[in-house]
Amino acid sequence: MSDQLPDGGDELSPEEIEALDARWSSSWTPGEVAQRLAGIGTPWCVAAGWALDLFRGRQTRDHGDIEIAIPEAGFPEVRARFPGYVFDAVGSGRIWEDASPEELAAVHQTWLRDPATGNYVLDVFREPHDGDTWICRRDETIRLPYREVVHHTRDGIPYLAPELVLLFKAKHTRPKDRRDFDATVPHLTGAQRATLAELLARVHPRHVWLTDL
Repeated sequence: MSDQLPDGGDELSPEEIEALDARWSSSWTPGEVAQRLAGIGTPWCVAAGWALDLFRGRQTRDHGDIEIAIPEAGFPEVRARFPGYVFDAVGSGRIWEDASPEELAAVHQTWLRDPATGNYVLDVFREPHDGDTWICRRDETIRLPYREVVHHTRDGIPYLAPELVLLFKAKHTRPKDRRDFDATVPHLTGAQRATLAELLARVHPRHVWLTDL
């Protein structure tokens, strides 16, 4: 991603950002996303809170939206799966509607919008990578093959490894992130807990979660 945001776009006030929540009321489920991306060549996975529910095997709470992660180079293939929809680029409190390639290149977060309703249905994270190697956008020294990063449910829905989901959630530690941590850690294997502790120590030294691992 570019270090400099592009010109244009709309700066959103805190009230406008809060009002966007209502536009996610029609967001898809993981199963619906999997149906739309069936057979796609680029690796992808459900991320964030939904990924933890897929790991645990059941929905444990309401989700205001749904996020998926893909390698940056795979975005054109993903984009081609959604004719009739529009991608908006989002970052640093700004939004670029129907974003140009230059605007998309400047941020990693992309919202898929239904132009007929104005509602958002899918949040696409375009991640750094080196071929088949996933690169953590919080610390580029953390690199893992996609075969280790992407797990699958019994019915084949791909989701981000839970220890990596919690690593990303550790940055803000909102109340829902703490609840997700508390609900997920008992289900992690010893190896997953050790990996999460190691990565937290690298990315967020002295994080409060380290004492719980």
